[in-house]
Amino acid sequence: MKTVILILFSILIVTGISGQENPVQKNDTLANRVYLLQKVKRNGESLPEIEIKEVTVVGRTGTPTRSQFRKYDRLVYNLKRVYPYALIVREKFGEINNILEGIPDEKDRRQYLKEVEKDVFGEYEDDIREMTITQGKLLIKLIDRETMNTSFNLIKQYRGGFSASFWQAIGRIFGTNLKEEYDPYGQDILIELIIQDIEIGLL
Repeated sequence: MKTVILILFSILIVTGISGQENPVQKNDTLANRVYLLQKVKRNGESLPEIEIKEVTVVGRTGTPTRSQFRKYDRLVYNLKRVYPYALIVREKFGEINNILEGIPDEKDRRQYLKEVEKDVFGEYEDDIREMTITQGKLLIKLIDRETMNTSFNLIKQYRGGFSASFWQAIGRIFGTNLKEEYDPYGQDILIELIIQDIEIGLL
């Protein structure tokens, strides 16, 4: 499983980057980090306004058991372990895409992407191999969160349907579904709340 995650990590960085130049891509693979202030007239005055993020309120379901506390602590630990790698994927999209814009020849672009993939293997192989199966599954979810595309769709779009089906089959052997979408308002709401706490420094 660790080898599968490592290979997927490298493929997703490179395929996601190469996909930036494809006009068919519908979803932006970089999260919007810019806040745009708009002027709104109220009572004869023009005031700046900004749209704030939606606040999710989760009701208590009773007194947590010791087992639930342990599961929560373990989830926090695993997310703090893998979340930085999801951010790496997102950031690499932008960095390497800027370099690709300066490489007009398609053959040179493919060669550059191969070198990037090799570098990624060399830099992150040990870290990814140390991850547990649970951490690998979370990483795939978080990559979907950061790129707004499932792992299966990224691989299929930029490496072909056969490659995507192959990695989906390998992933399923280890209980991973590359077609699974990140659901911040459903089954992944607890993950989303923890990630938000990590982002603002509460965890």
